[in-house]
Amino acid sequence: MLRLPHLRQDVAASLVVFLVAVPLCVGVAVASGVPAELGLITGIVGGLVTGLLPGSSLQVSGPAAGLTVLVYEAVDTYGLPALGVIVLAAGLLQLVMGALRLGRWFRAMSLSVIEGMLAGIGLVLIAGQLYAAAGLEAPAGGVDKILGLPGATADVLAGREALASAAVAAGTVVVMVLWRRLPGPAGAVPGALAAVLLATAVTAAFGVPAATVEVQGLFDAVQPPGGSDIQALADVGMLGTVVAFTLIASAESLFSAAAVDRLHSGPRTRYNTELMAQGAGNTVCGLLGALPMTAVIVRSSANVQAGARTKASRVLHGVWLLLFAALLPSALALIPLPALAGILVHAGWKLIPFRGLVTLWRGQRGEALVLAVTAVSIVVVDMFEGVLIGLALSVVQTAWESSKIKLDVMDKGAGPVQVHLSGNATFLRLPKILDTLESLPQDRPVELDLTGLHHLDHACSTALNHWADRHSAPDTPPVRLTTQ
Repeated sequence: MLRLPHLRQDVAASLVVFLVAVPLCVGVAVASGVPAELGLITGIVGGLVTGLLPGSSLQVSGPAAGLTVLVYEAVDTYGLPALGVIVLAAGLLQLVMGALRLGRWFRAMSLSVIEGMLAGIGLVLIAGQLYAAAGLEAPAGGVDKILGLPGATADVLAGREALASAAVAAGTVVVMVLWRRLPGPAGAVPGALAAVLLATAVTAAFGVPAATVEVQGLFDAVQPPGGSDIQALADVGMLGTVVAFTLIASAESLFSAAAVDRLHSGPRTRYNTELMAQGAGNTVCGLLGALPMTAVIVRSSANVQAGARTKASRVLHGVWLLLFAALLPSALALIPLPALAGILVHAGWKLIPFRGLVTLWRGQRGEALVLAVTAVSIVVVDMFEGVLIGLALSVVQTAWESSKIKLDVMDKGAGPVQVHLSGNATFLRLPKILDTLESLPQDRPVELDLTGLHHLDHACSTALNHWADRHSAPDTPPVRLTTQ
């Protein structure tokens, strides 16, 4: 139930979130290769559907930059009508996962993989939007986007219209970076909104040759999936896309929830319930043929910082988005596309954890390697396989770190050689163990003490027994194993 005593704070916060959401909803939609209105529809559903459901009280949902690359690839491969089916299936899968109480398991995912995933998305997003900023067509692959940037730069410098378009995008980024430093009431205006308004005014006043958003109307943009679209789910590739949508959207939403919980002292997130709320929202978005939704940390943090106290703020932000899309759709046609590209370049930059990578490299180089490999894999291969590579490397890295073992050798020059093993003896450390044992004197008895081991896997146990049998052959001194 909405608490009326906090309504004034929630209304004020909802207006701030609305102003932050408008340019991001439109920008994510355009970058995803879909009509701008679909981004607004997802934002509306995030407010009116997910916002009303229990789970996380102050987290705000909508279209996210983190899924832009994946959505663009899905639309490019299967077509726009198939997007609703993919999002619908992902939403239903989230509902099932929430009902099975799998939401809490996302808290066990490696943070390095998640940050690497976001960094990879950020790199591809930045590379693609640099082309859009100049009005150029971007290559399809992530590597091709990056390798093609020198040539694109030459094209921009050689063309007047491309240079003017790129200047609008660059100006948008500069305004967003500097706007928050302004003192007084001006600094309270969301930087993305201020940058878009200024870019729109400048392009109109000076006749800058920049493309603007194409508008087709809110209801015309709605494309519910049909029977033939649903049958396409039999395609293995589309099923893989559904799984990728589900896992990435769920992980981003639940990690965002953990971050938002650290920003306020109110009720904590119930992860399984929040996963079902996200699933319900994505199910509705799929039925409307809109973009997938996740919890968005930018909007959520703006909501908390603006003084929101209950979920009324995120519901009202959906109301304001609905009124804007229904009553002022023509306003979208004034927005220059380079300005939206600049907003997404800025958003992509913020997805890359530069400081976190430096900190990890100083303290935990294994985790830093997982992050970097995940990011590079997403750029070189694709989103889904890149995340799988990161998860596999994270498992290997965790196994390596947890299988630390210590070997203490005591050789007094006479009598048996005493060897004490402590820690975890796994196959990953087997070469080190055998090298040490095989370097022991062959003409002396050995006392091998295994009582300090917390774990002894089958490979190590078998190898130690074989070594002991060889060392205890008739022509060699015996080995005594102590296991208790």
